[in-house]
Amino acid sequence: MKNISTAIGGAVLAASLAIGTTVQANEGLYVGSSLTGYYLDSERFVGGAEEAVVGGLNLGYRFFNDWALEAGVGTDIGGEDMDTAKLDFYYWLGEANPDSKAWRTYLVSGINYYDLDDQDNGLTSPYLTDSDDEHSWQLALGVGLSKMISDHFEFRGDVRGLHKIREGQSGVNDAAINLAVNYYFNAPKAAPMPVAPTPIPEPESAPAPEPEMRTISVRLNVEFDYNKATVRNVYGDELQAVANAMKAHDDIDLVLEGHTDSRGSDRYNQGLSERRAAAVKAKLAQDYGIPADRISSAGYGESRPIADNNTDEGRQRNRRVIGELSYTEIME
Repeated sequence: MKNISTAIGGAVLAASLAIGTTVQANEGLYVGSSLTGYYLDSERFVGGAEEAVVGGLNLGYRFFNDWALEAGVGTDIGGEDMDTAKLDFYYWLGEANPDSKAWRTYLVSGINYYDLDDQDNGLTSPYLTDSDDEHSWQLALGVGLSKMISDHFEFRGDVRGLHKIREGQSGVNDAAINLAVNYYFNAPKAAPMPVAPTPIPEPESAPAPEPEMRTISVRLNVEFDYNKATVRNVYGDELQAVANAMKAHDDIDLVLEGHTDSRGSDRYNQGLSERRAAAVKAKLAQDYGIPADRISSAGYGESRPIADNNTDEGRQRNRRVIGELSYTEIME
């Protein structure tokens, strides 16, 4: 009993020092080592129950993080010449939580075989004689706790009841305490991080249509009587239209050009054309309130005819003052 207590106590202490942050158990293939203390029923032996401490190797596969199938072999390390083999089924209870530091409970069941060699201590079994080996097939049932101690290592500990089913003395019950450290070859499966739903962008509003623009031109054409520089009243509407445009758009100026027909000398016609342009400018300034500095005037004499100077109609068209201004407006 002292050997069992010492071995189990040392294993528990080592496991406690190794345990750190809990991680979620792995799935897949694993290998491990175990330490098992056996307490064998006293009906087999003279002088009381037999005890043994067995070190073993395990090979298993864990399915879906909830159950595993494991085979193992072991041999006595306490001097009793005991060899063991086992096939165990593990089932974990509850949900695995990768953020929890709690142990996870499991159930274990299986079939065990052990061979205890050269028992010459006075066997009481009617099926055995002195110097016979003790063979035992047993059904195992137990409960334990496990947790991951790193990304790949798991610590596990359980207690088991063993019920003998073959090799005589059926119905004999033994007990065992099993400790194991297993290495999983697969990396742990981290819990998926919640994914925030992708926001659906609101449809972009259609860009405001570019305003439709239009260019407006206002043309002034004032004709004069022969050898005159007087603005006739008949052109009042044209002058008013030009004045209105200039008042609505104070960023535009007006240029006036004076002209004559071909009768008379060039020098005289040059002066007459200048006086005609100046007369229209004065009319806009005095009668329609347009600042004089927004109007410029020039005379071109008879140099720019637009009609035939050999006819009365042509000469009438050439005696003129013209002006034109343009501006842009937004269409409603």
